[in-house]
Amino acid sequence: MRPNHGTTPRILPHLLATLLLAAVGVVALDAAPEARAATQTPPIPLDRVIPAPASVTPGGTPYRITRATRVRVDGSAEARRVGAYLAGILRRSTGYPLPLTGHGKGGIRLRLDKGDFGAEGYRLDSGAGGVTLTARTPAGLFHGVQTLRQLLPPAVEKKTAQRGPWRIAGGTVQDRPRYAYRGAMLDVSRHFFTVAQVKRYIDQLALYKVNALHLHLSDDQGWRIAVDSWPRLAAYGGANEVGGGRGGHYTKADYRRIVRYAASRYLEVVPEIDMPGHTNAALSSYAELNCDGVAPPPYTGTKVGFSSLCVPKKITYDFVDDVIRELAALTPGRYLHIGGDEAHSTSHPDYVTFMDRVQPVVARYGKTVIGWHQLTGARPAQGAIAQYWGRDRTGAAEKEQVAKAARNGTGLILSPADHIYLDMKYTNDSRIGLTWAGLVEVRRSYDWNPGAYLAGVPDSAVRGVEAPLWTETVRDSADIEYLAFPRLAGAAELGWSPAERLGWDGYRARLAAQGPRWDNLGIRYYRSPQVPWPAR
Repeated sequence: MRPNHGTTPRILPHLLATLLLAAVGVVALDAAPEARAATQTPPIPLDRVIPAPASVTPGGTPYRITRATRVRVDGSAEARRVGAYLAGILRRSTGYPLPLTGHGKGGIRLRLDKGDFGAEGYRLDSGAGGVTLTARTPAGLFHGVQTLRQLLPPAVEKKTAQRGPWRIAGGTVQDRPRYAYRGAMLDVSRHFFTVAQVKRYIDQLALYKVNALHLHLSDDQGWRIAVDSWPRLAAYGGANEVGGGRGGHYTKADYRRIVRYAASRYLEVVPEIDMPGHTNAALSSYAELNCDGVAPPPYTGTKVGFSSLCVPKKITYDFVDDVIRELAALTPGRYLHIGGDEAHSTSHPDYVTFMDRVQPVVARYGKTVIGWHQLTGARPAQGAIAQYWGRDRTGAAEKEQVAKAARNGTGLILSPADHIYLDMKYTNDSRIGLTWAGLVEVRRSYDWNPGAYLAGVPDSAVRGVEAPLWTETVRDSADIEYLAFPRLAGAAELGWSPAERLGWDGYRARLAAQGPRWDNLGIRYYRSPQVPWPAR
């Protein structure tokens, strides 16, 4: 049989062509993952964010961030700062240059306008040609940026370049807050937290449009702010914490750093000096503040209600004036919190006398008084705000006392302990937390309406919502995050979103979508069984 010497030359070109096409196909597949993903994965819907926006109108072609995208801002220095903040987040995860510019068309535009957006509202318009954020104030632009972040895939929160696509759904979001005050309190007295730890928490609060950081700076266990006229308060009174740790305090420079950083995220710092009770750290630092002139030892336990400033003594009010004067000078915000809770060692007449003398001191130094709701049992000053921390089962007489004050002009911040105290355990199996107000799972923390919570309180009296985090069992950032997340997101929504946009079923689905974002941010959150989290 004669061998067919002509077969190989005829087949070889076909084999080479086939191999070449296969190779080209592989290269094309490797080179175009974004194109394939863009056809397979729809962009995040405009209403899949927390807090729920006031109004969403979906429609139109999504906008895709590419290497050619620019961040365009107007000539305002503050708008440029917000633009630089956004570009900094996007550059890390996209790997794109995203230059900041005041010229050109398309891209992501941040603009200030005198329209009817309110002090913190914004509008987001997205389409094939670009995304525009419009607000009357830089704070509104900043809050709009947080919505924009949540409309991008969770990988946008990574600190290294990730594979896209980076698409933003088409349509319009029009948004503004329900309440002007949306706060979170961090107790730095029971356990001390460094400036870096506080800044980390500020960044987490900002993501959900929280605008107030209430710092609980003094208590029985520790005094955390330097006061030049009473130096032992920080040096001696700040040297302990619950369980006998080393404690610590903020120098004035430290405190200013916290205030500046909070301001860069459009949060106002609300400092609290708790009095006349919760004052053992001060009493142990200066014997003359005690009625008997004897300083008690430092306290590292967790009991409450045993300490009191000496109300009849003149030096008490010299002390109060000095502390408030120095703290007010450090604090550009509107508020100064004077505590006033659990003053069980102060007689009622002395409590009323003390509050009558201290509230005018706060006003003299240009601040508005906030006090825990026990202030309503005295005589709240005109314009004062009471922070309600009672529970569903709090007695009717106490609730009516608060409601009466609200009807007479006292503003209210709502922090019901059995709903929104972040230090309560989720379940009996929670690794840290307290239980005196009950177990507070994620649904319970969210499923209440601030505007209708206290009977007899006019809606106009409610200034907002605050989620306190007391730190008897909290030692580090991981502990803060475990107790705060996911409940903090719900508190933020209660403060921002209109009542008609609230509802557990819709919220739990949006909350579940935050899980991968928190994973990418390194937030160590509690994976509640009440929430359908995506598999990791």
